[in-house]
Amino acid sequence: MLRHLSLGLLLFGLALTAHAQRADNALSEGEVEQLRESAYVPNDRVLLFIKLLDTRNKTIQDLFAHPRKPGREEDTHDLLEQFTSIADELNDNLDDYGPRHSDIRKSLPKLVDATERWASNLKSPPDDEAYAVSRRLALEAVRDLHEQATQMIADQKAWFTAHPPAKEAPPNKNGPIEIPRP
Repeated sequence: MLRHLSLGLLLFGLALTAHAQRADNALSEGEVEQLRESAYVPNDRVLLFIKLLDTRNKTIQDLFAHPRKPGREEDTHDLLEQFTSIADELNDNLDDYGPRHSDIRKSLPKLVDATERWASNLKSPPDDEAYAVSRRLALEAVRDLHEQATQMIADQKAWFTAHPPAKEAPPNKNGPIEIPRP
């Protein structure tokens, strides 16, 4: 009995380690750094996520555009897992930006267009058991992104119509600079 419990705990620990490694491998160090740099500009961050997902999508397409190489199905599985992980992270960011009314109006139409492109492209590789579940999860993530982006376009339009951003006053080029005095 004790041996079964030890084996179960060992397998559970390995599963947690494997899950943590998979999430870490979705982005390269350079991509993580780019995301850190864009963290303070939500519009740029959404555009960067689109770029990262486009890269994964293109790599999947390239796997099937060239003659078959050994391990193609496993590579497709891994890329779909990365795609889903990045799409989920973008979805989490959108969840955060909505209630804070971050102005991402310029990037949302691009995201909607991209989700339509991704959904079509992710369906194009032939069916294979090696990546069938990963593809289904990636397509669900794309569908969720599409729905959220479409809803956010309407929400942002309504919010910024009711609460227009303040326009900055042009600097006074001819007058003296006023310095507050105590």
